[in-house]
Amino acid sequence: MSLVFEEETFAIRGAVFKVYCEMGGGFLEAVYQECLEKELTSRGIPHVSQQELKLAYKGAQLQQFYKPDLICYGQIILELKAVKEIAPEHKAQVINYLKASNLKLGLLINFGSHPKAQIERFAL
Repeated sequence: MSLVFEEETFAIRGAVFKVYCEMGGGFLEAVYQECLEKELTSRGIPHVSQQELKLAYKGAQLQQFYKPDLICYGQIILELKAVKEIAPEHKAQVINYLKASNLKLGLLINFGSHPKAQIERFAL
């Protein structure tokens, strides 16, 4: 049994670990996002930053929307954090992004953990 988007996820993980190797810990999330966008571009990994996801309630579109940090390959949501440890609300955020977007895979990436970046995979 293979994982969904296994090759794409492998490529993204390589970019994440390169950014962490170069920058280390201690920066704000926005710094890691900018670095990761540069690394994804240099590796030819297609991505979109801060794409708005529309939300609905009982079939009616809401004015509120979600903006995941990145969507790679048009199919994988990346939510970036720079915190000591991943909390349940961070996991819930990725799951909600997946539900709102109808995408099948999300990666929760924490650049704040030590001694390496932490990546959690969520599939619907």
